[in-house]
Amino acid sequence: MRRTTHSWLQGMQSLRRVECRRQCGLSAARGWAADNGHLLAPLDATHKGYKVGIWLKNARAAARKAAEIEQRRAEDLPVGSSAGVLTDERREQLEDIDPSWCPSWPVEWQRCFHLTRLPLEAGGTLPTEPDMVVHQGEDLGRWVRSVRLGWDKLAGVQQWMCEQVLGIEPAAADEKPKPRRTQADKWAANLAATQYYEREGHLRVPRKHIETITVGGADGEDQKQRELRLGASISNQRTRAAKLAPERVEQLSAIGMRWT
Repeated sequence: MRRTTHSWLQGMQSLRRVECRRQCGLSAARGWAADNGHLLAPLDATHKGYKVGIWLKNARAAARKAAEIEQRRAEDLPVGSSAGVLTDERREQLEDIDPSWCPSWPVEWQRCFHLTRLPLEAGGTLPTEPDMVVHQGEDLGRWVRSVRLGWDKLAGVQQWMCEQVLGIEPAAADEKPKPRRTQADKWAANLAATQYYEREGHLRVPRKHIETITVGGADGEDQKQRELRLGASISNQRTRAAKLAPERVEQLSAIGMRWT
């Protein structure tokens, strides 16, 4: 009997400790949100020494697990253990603090969205370049640019939020950075330079010169002609000589490149 009573007391004490941790976390979350205006805390966020960022990360994981279980039940799929899921009561308590506390996408993205929206609602302008506006450690101009350049990677809801709430539009084709040169492009440039040197005996290429090369299978099949702006390419590489890889400098020097 004594052993049973002792075990029961231990169990009650354990439950009280768990509930105490939950209440401490919720209290810290309220305090942090009151100080910062939202509950999208970074992982290293603290409030009066309490690691509220980590607590919220765990709460979001528990909320997503609960949503996943609910979805599986709706689809009549097997449901595993529900241990560690966020209760409806706790979820509602957190939503009362900030309805957007647990977004479907990265919390960092939602935090930047929120911080960008606030000055716009106050009559400010949208930051479009890095270092224009930095708030709570977030470079909002850099975030806006990343949104515009990565528009196609956003969910439909995110695109709507950015377009309708913030007035952000996807980047035009001429605003996007050019793709890095592939090995095939580098090979073609080498072939064009070599071909010009063998024909002309030098590599003093007029800037507007376009060299036509033949690329494709060595057996003659699937071959096609390709035009390269060799003059502009050589001029640019001469200007950027200090930044070229040593092997590229050696290749060009071997076929008569004049660096000055």
